[in-house]
Amino acid sequence: MSVYVTPALYGLFIWWLSTGVIVYLNNLPPRTFRWSMAAGTLVAGISLYRLGASSAVATPAGAYAAFTYGVLVWGWHEMAFFMGFVTGPRRTGCARGCSGWAHFGHGVQACLDHEIAIIISAVAVLWVTRGGANQVGMWTFMILWGLRQSSKLNVFLGVRNLNEQFLPRHLRYLGSYLVQKPMNLLFPLSVTVSSVIAGLLVSAAAFSTGFTAVGLTFLATMMILANLEHWFLVLPIPVEKLWNWSLKSHSATEEQLVVLPGLSVPTITVPTIQPPRRFAPSSAIGARS
Repeated sequence: MSVYVTPALYGLFIWWLSTGVIVYLNNLPPRTFRWSMAAGTLVAGISLYRLGASSAVATPAGAYAAFTYGVLVWGWHEMAFFMGFVTGPRRTGCARGCSGWAHFGHGVQACLDHEIAIIISAVAVLWVTRGGANQVGMWTFMILWGLRQSSKLNVFLGVRNLNEQFLPRHLRYLGSYLVQKPMNLLFPLSVTVSSVIAGLLVSAAAFSTGFTAVGLTFLATMMILANLEHWFLVLPIPVEKLWNWSLKSHSATEEQLVVLPGLSVPTITVPTIQPPRRFAPSSAIGARS
């Protein structure tokens, strides 16, 4: 049983910890971003190198290593985006009344460089792990990428719980691309597809042993957690309590972004000392930019 429980708990811990660390660093004063990004880049570079080395180690320990390296490589993109180093050519919000394909195009421009950087990293991950018997790290990165895209589309189309109040000051303009409403038509498809994939991975892991069982358990855990993050977007659950420790870097007197229900509007800020609303994090794993 430990062959399933231990990697599942480890995956859960890494998901919780990596999300919290990124939220904490992103809410520190901007003067710290340069040092955080330098350290993150060093960690990501070492992780990419070690990911290639671990792809040749098809053992339970190798699966743990590959999974961890895959998450660390992905985490670099979350840091680079939310710290404002790699976003997109458009660094302003949409005008009031902008909608349809024009609004979508502006949204793409706002994060285009970020998306290109992810594609480059995906190619690098595929390259360093090519031919290896251990593809856990590669699939971890790909799952995070795919479900991150799903999360972004759902937030763009409209969900109940937006995480815009956690956007750093320099990214507050992104609030003009968010829509708040109970649900959108893509959401049921997103959670259904991810649930089916998670079920298939769980089933495959149940009939496997050793390295294969550990690797599939990691991937199944990531799919389940990403699916859970999607539900966090629409359910009235105070999930921010999971990361209270990481929010201590967030000033209680900082201006808080307001998004009008059911509308995609330009960024509006008002002073507040109220605690943040429900937050559905897109963690290093998932489902966030």
